[in-house]
Amino acid sequence: MNEQPLPDIAAQATHHDLPLQWVGMAGIALPIRLTGAAVTASVDIGVSLDDAGARGIHMSRLYLAAQRLVRQELDVPALLQVLDDCLGSHQALSDSATLTLRGEVPLERGALVSPLSGWKAYPFELRARQDGRGVSIELQVEVAYSSTCPCSAALARQLIQQRFAETFAQESLDYLEVLDWLGSTQGIVATPHSQRSTATLQLRLAPDCTELPLLALIDSAEQALGTPVQTAVKRADEQAFALANGQNLMFCEDAARRLHRALRQLPQANAFRLRVVHAESLHAHDAVAESRWNWS
Repeated sequence: MNEQPLPDIAAQATHHDLPLQWVGMAGIALPIRLTGAAVTASVDIGVSLDDAGARGIHMSRLYLAAQRLVRQELDVPALLQVLDDCLGSHQALSDSATLTLRGEVPLERGALVSPLSGWKAYPFELRARQDGRGVSIELQVEVAYSSTCPCSAALARQLIQQRFAETFAQESLDYLEVLDWLGSTQGIVATPHSQRSTATLQLRLAPDCTELPLLALIDSAEQALGTPVQTAVKRADEQAFALANGQNLMFCEDAARRLHRALRQLPQANAFRLRVVHAESLHAHDAVAESRWNWS
C-alpha cells in the first residue's frame, strides 16, 4: 500500500482575501521556571496573517515553538528565541509574532520579627512582541499591601484626645494611672480603618535587559509601600505590622506616588504604568489612583 501525502488544507488559498492581525492559540498550559520557582503558566501565542490570500497559519509550529520554554528559567533570550521561531516558521505569511504568559509565582517571605516564613503568590503577566519595528517586552505583577487612611487616623486621634480630656479634666495626672488608661479599651476608644490593597505594576523592559526583573520589581514595590501583607506570623509580627501601618498612613494617591518614585529607580524599566486600588472598608466602592512614565 503506497503512502499518500496527508492533505494540508491550511496551505490552500482562501476565497476571502483579507489579512488578519492575529491568529494563534490561547490558554496553553506550560511548566516554566521563574525566579527559581516552578510555575504553571497559561500561554497565548500567535502571529499575524499578512498574506491576504493564505487560508491559515501552522498552529502546530507555534505550539512546538512554545515548548522551548518548558521547565527552563525564563529570561529575555528565551522569549526572543520563541518569537524568532514563530516568524521563521511562517515566512511569507507573517510579519509579527506575540507571546503572552500568565500565572502566579510563589515566593517565600519572612515574617517581620519572628523567624517564621511563608509563601505568597504574586500574579504576573508577561507580554512579548516582535515585528518590523523591533521587540517589545512588558512585565506585569500584582502586589498586595495594607493601607491605613490618614483621615481616619486623625479622626481616631481626636476621639482619643476627647476621651482623655473627659476622663482626666478634674484630676491631677498620675503617670501609672494614665499608663494603665492608655492600655485599656477606654483609652483607645477609636481606631483608624485600613484595608487590603493591590498595586498592579507594568514595566516595559529596557533594550539591554536580559533577565526578567520580577523579584526586583516586587521587592522595590513592597519596600516603598512599607506594609506588604504577611504570611505566617506570631503576635510580635502582628504588633510590628500594626506599627508599620501606623508609620505608613496613605491615601491611594500617596501609594501611587511612592510606587512611581520607586519604579523610576529601576534600571530595567524603559517605561511603566501603575494602578493602585484600595478596597475601602468605609465605603462600598474602591479608591483608585494611576500613574505612568514614558508610556505611550
